[in-house]
Order: sequence, then structure tokens, then C-alpha cells
Amino acid sequence: MAFGIAAPSSADSVSRLLEPAEWAAAGVPLLRNPREVVTGLYTRHTPTPSTAVIAVLAPDERLAASASLVRRPTAVDGWVLRNALLAQLRQVIPHDLRRRAPVRTAVLLYCREGRGHWTEEDGAWMWGLRDACTLHGLRCGAYITLTRDGWRILGEGRAGRQPRSPARAAAPLSSGGGAPEAHRHTAAR
Repeated sequence: MAFGIAAPSSADSVSRLLEPAEWAAAGVPLLRNPREVVTGLYTRHTPTPSTAVIAVLAPDERLAASASLVRRPTAVDGWVLRNALLAQLRQVIPHDLRRRAPVRTAVLLYCREGRGHWTEEDGAWMWGLRDACTLHGLRCGAYITLTRDGWRILGEGRAGRQPRSPARAAAPLSSGGGAPEAHRHTAAR
């Protein structure tokens, strides 16, 4: 007998993305020094297209922990992305669910092809980030895209030219199966 979770229907996945107006209305805290955060995450993880870097920032905006993962080329679904982010958070930092209010903030840097403007894939990552933060007891922070044009914080309008996404290298053929490539990094305490 097999147990598992039923695959979400396409009607369900439509609601698992956030439009830019919804994201802006959510009251996501602004980063004091976004260039420093983006450069630090880029230097630590050197992301390539389809790489997401989830970072947890302490109240003083120092990096407490971070992890990166490569998104599989499947349909965009915030529920799946949320689960991937939550799995990474659980590996690099304990949850804050016992606190009355969140003190640490999670931000997401997503390196992708295309322009830095909002896409449905970004909406799914935003939904996933917000939900993963709730389930891990963190404040939901900035969602940052990294493209060949540079970086952009969606919902804020702040952007920069450096660092920028590297050109996609030819990917090796996969034999299928297995977990997505994941890298775990924890900042010094």
C-alpha cells in the first residue's frame, strides 16, 4: 500500500502565486542595504540560472544562515516551491515558532533568465517564500531577482547592475530521479 500526497490540481495552483500588488500590500520590510545583501549572497553561493538562495537575516540584517537550491524544470507551483524552501530552512536554522513575534527575516534571491520584471514564476516564489516564513516562524522579507540586467527587488523598485546573472552553461545530461542539487551554508555566529 502506498501513501502520498495527491498532486495539486491546476485550479489550486492558480491561487498559489502572488501578484505584485498583493506582494506590495503585504508590508514586506525594506532592506537597509540591499546591495550589500545581494553581493554577499552572490559571493557566498555564486548562483546560476534556476538557482534560488534563501537567506535568514538577524534583526541587525547580518546573515544568520543561507542555503541554495536548483529548481527542477517543472510546472510553476507555489506549493512545491514553498516545500523546497521550507526543507532548506529546516536544514540550516531552527524555527522561531515559539516566539511571540518573528525577529529574524528570510529573503529570497532567485537567479533566472529573462528580464527582472515580475513573471508568474516570481509570483509562485513569492507565495512560497511567504508561506515558508509563516511555517518556520520568520518574517517574510524581500524577493530579489538576479538576471543578466542585474538585480531587482520586486515590489520595491530598487535595483542594481552588479552582480548580474552569469550566462547559462550547457547543463550535463541527467539520468533522472534523485533530489535537486542543494548546497548548505551557515554563517559564522
